Amino acid sequence: MADIARLTHLIEPEAQALGFDLVRVRMFGGGDDLTLQVMAERPDTRQLTIDDCAELSRRISDTLDEVDPIAEAYRLEVSSPGIDRPLTRLGDFADWIGHEARIHLTAPVDGRKQLTGDLAGVDGDRITIDVKKHEKMTIGFDQVADAKLLITDRLLAATAPLSTEGADEEFEEEGQD
Repeated sequence: MADIARLTHLIEPEAQALGFDLVRVRMFGGGDDLTLQVMAERPDTRQLTIDDCAELSRRISDTLDEVDPIAEAYRLEVSSPGIDRPLTRLGDFADWIGHEARIHLTAPVDGRKQLTGDLAGVDGDRITIDVKKHEKMTIGFDQVADAKLLITDRLLAATAPLSTEGADEEFEEEGQD
């Protein structure tokens, strides 16, 4: 499978050239269903329109066609992070304080491999979460294996879309061998 760090290094300048922040680059699937997923957002709205996704997809496709860093055939999927967005950067945890998240840990802490509750604070590289039916816990960012926001009424109100135009469309391009 392709090197995610190298792909991120190739893709991030393309996102930045359009004024977008790169949220996540990952590969999943295999065989005939290999997918390169790219999530990005506008820093001011934390969203992307369907036109933004199409423009970024074209730029990424052009760049990857030149360098050809993925040996297998793949599908390119470009999207905004969505409402129940992944929390991939330390700043994401700070930005979403007060919202409910689920954090999977690299190793158990106090017998817990998963923490679910309201994000309560960030201090340096330490994240505090008010764990449901427990108490506040503080972990290092390096202890986070995977994290995402959970859909709540509070989150829905905070992430009302700028526009729902094109929300039913999906834009994908097939990668080259």
